[in-house]
Amino acid sequence: MALLTCLHKAEEAGLLPQFGHSNRPGIKYLLTRDVERMPDVFDIYTIIFLALAVFIFLRLRSVLGQRTGRERPPYDPYSARDAVRSPASDKVVTLPPRSSDAAAHPSETAATPPAERWKDIAESGSAVAAGLDAISATDPSFDAKHFITGARTAYEMIVTAFASGDRRQLRSLLSREVFDGFDAAITERERRSETAETRFVSIDGSTITAAELRNRATAQITVRFVSKLVSATRDRAGAVIDGSADRVTDVTDVWTFARDISSRDPNWKVIATEAGQ
Repeated sequence: MALLTCLHKAEEAGLLPQFGHSNRPGIKYLLTRDVERMPDVFDIYTIIFLALAVFIFLRLRSVLGQRTGRERPPYDPYSARDAVRSPASDKVVTLPPRSSDAAAHPSETAATPPAERWKDIAESGSAVAAGLDAISATDPSFDAKHFITGARTAYEMIVTAFASGDRRQLRSLLSREVFDGFDAAITERERRSETAETRFVSIDGSTITAAELRNRATAQITVRFVSKLVSATRDRAGAVIDGSADRVTDVTDVWTFARDISSRDPNWKVIATEAGQ
């Protein structure tokens, strides 16, 4: 070996020092002994490492197993999530959009003869019928009977909210100008420490007296309400100073509702109120 050759040459040249007594081995002897033993040591460690590697491989194989063809495919985070459906989702029925309901009205209205189109709502050929025709032509979702039902509900809600001083409710149902008038009356009543009581007994009539489409965008419908209610105003001491707490009174009101057809907001608001005869 090259290392042993170098050691012999170094010894001949007197370059290797001698430690201790002459009968003790020198550095040459120690190095030569270790070098000669290296192949044996290397072979032993190599055999041990190879044995360990084979043992570990066999253990892993027994633990992890082999592919059988029934394994689940790896999870793909980019796969379409709509493909995963739960059993309950099969029972869910998706409702059609509102636009499809609105689209059904034009054909129904067009198929109805003019004399029957606004039956029980407006006389054929009248100004009211012409106004309803104009509104329906611009707003296919308009339903006159549904409007009257909503107007009756709004009428009762507004009268009751005014009596209780519910400004929040009034603001959502009235135009800005009408709300300001109602708000001023409530403020004056509060200033005098008065309270109002209103109880509906019935709404006996709700008739459309006018209908028109203004500027091809704003629908206006006037409704005449005939109702029976109990109404009274009390002072700070609780004494009735106006109306009656137990007498039913016949009341007639004429209110005008408006809605911007070009807006997505389906709600109508009261833009004018007056006492009727």
